[in-house]
Amino acid sequence: MSTPFKTQLQRRMLLASVLVLALPCAHATSHSTSIEVWKDPNCGCCKDWVAHLEKSGFTVKVNQNGNDVVRERLGMPRQLGSCHTALVGGYVIEGHVPANDVKRLLKEKPAAIGLSVPGMPVGSPGMDGAVYGGRKDPYDVLLVSKDGSSRVFQGYR
Repeated sequence: MSTPFKTQLQRRMLLASVLVLALPCAHATSHSTSIEVWKDPNCGCCKDWVAHLEKSGFTVKVNQNGNDVVRERLGMPRQLGSCHTALVGGYVIEGHVPANDVKRLLKEKPAAIGLSVPGMPVGSPGMDGAVYGGRKDPYDVLLVSKDGSSRVFQGYR
């Protein structure tokens, strides 16, 4: 094999390697993140929150057996509880947390248990249907630390 041909072949192989390495990055933006949700089978607002996640690109696995036991097992303080609990990327998501806040959590990766929207505030995702007539109550998404304390992660006014 002559040297010029060998050099040209090496360039093509290098270019092919670069293109192959770039392919996963190109697909990363369209890749969805899996999230597992525990909820009561009869809860309509939980179903609407799941639909909100799916519209935002999440792949959702739903468990219809309630969330009290799993919330406790995952370490989310009871006083920060809501009607559904989820697990994504090692973080607990409690209640009607907006999908964009879940994405931000996964991007920033803070040392924390996860996020919580305690209760069921009207206007939060899943609690924003036509039955509420466009009403939006103020609420906070809380970042819950491993010691059980919390601080505002994102406020909605």
